[in-house]
Amino acid sequence: MEMNILRAALLSAALLLAGCDNASTPTSPTQTATVLEGKTMGTFWRVSVVDIDKKRADELRDKIQTQLDGDDQLLSTWKNDSALMRFNLSSSTAPWPVTEAMADIVTESLRIGQKTQGAMDVTIGPLVNLWGFGPDKQPVSTPTQEQIDAAKAKTGLQHLTVINTAGRQYLQKDLPELYVDLSTVGEGYAADHLARLMGQEGISRYLVSVGGALSSRGMNAEGRPWRVAIQKPTDKENAVQAIVDINGHGISTSGSYRNYYELDGQRISHVIDPQTGRPITHKLVSVTVIAPTALEADAWGYRPDGSRPGKSQRSGARAGAGGVHDHERG
Repeated sequence: MEMNILRAALLSAALLLAGCDNASTPTSPTQTATVLEGKTMGTFWRVSVVDIDKKRADELRDKIQTQLDGDDQLLSTWKNDSALMRFNLSSSTAPWPVTEAMADIVTESLRIGQKTQGAMDVTIGPLVNLWGFGPDKQPVSTPTQEQIDAAKAKTGLQHLTVINTAGRQYLQKDLPELYVDLSTVGEGYAADHLARLMGQEGISRYLVSVGGALSSRGMNAEGRPWRVAIQKPTDKENAVQAIVDINGHGISTSGSYRNYYELDGQRISHVIDPQTGRPITHKLVSVTVIAPTALEADAWGYRPDGSRPGKSQRSGARAGAGGVHDHERG
């Protein structure tokens, strides 16, 4: 799940974690906010917590980094010894034992993939790699239709199954070459996992983020709801598009406006359309979703076909939350 750090830094800037002020009166006297930061999954993590001392902050930082290192070892497609890559590199079509966490992530990914009619497809790893956004190098020329068709033949949600039996979890593929890429939901899962860690540590006021995925609980140091500013989707500006109150929910921004490269005179986006096998070319450059969890927000925001989620699809992202904000290039 590693990516170029500069590119990751730009992606993580999609949500500015400034804890924006609002006009409401603080519910309690101002307290101290502690901000912890680090690197994971080729991007950056950030945790803001209220009213903890330096000793506890140092201990918490170590616990956060250790947990995120474990998440990366679970989900990375850049490490051949990760749990996910061991499954991908195996040609076995027998049930493959995995952790409960892995089974839950894939189950949710398959559920949302089906709800989006395959627009969000975690099996498009061969296409991601073909276009140079996975561990493989960027192509020196545009892939041919034959190469695209060959990669597409190795994809499809119908070829991946999660099995739960006798308290054990398994993944099973019916294509030996099936390659699962969970980068679409990895940051969301890691942000949710950090939120659970905060709960385990007895911390009830926090804002956590991994890349462009966030989760929060309680009030900020000023006694106001946590709010985040969504960056305007442009290469050159660092302007705010909107400010949202996530109110204890997960939020994720995904887009094509910064993670791309140029090839044969064309702009190649990292967002691949599973239907065509090609990078997107439409004007929708950024989607922000607020959902009950950061993982769900991550998954629902992936719309390579350029369509907005329809009524039945939006319901999954809106459940008690703020819904979908999308932005086009002018």
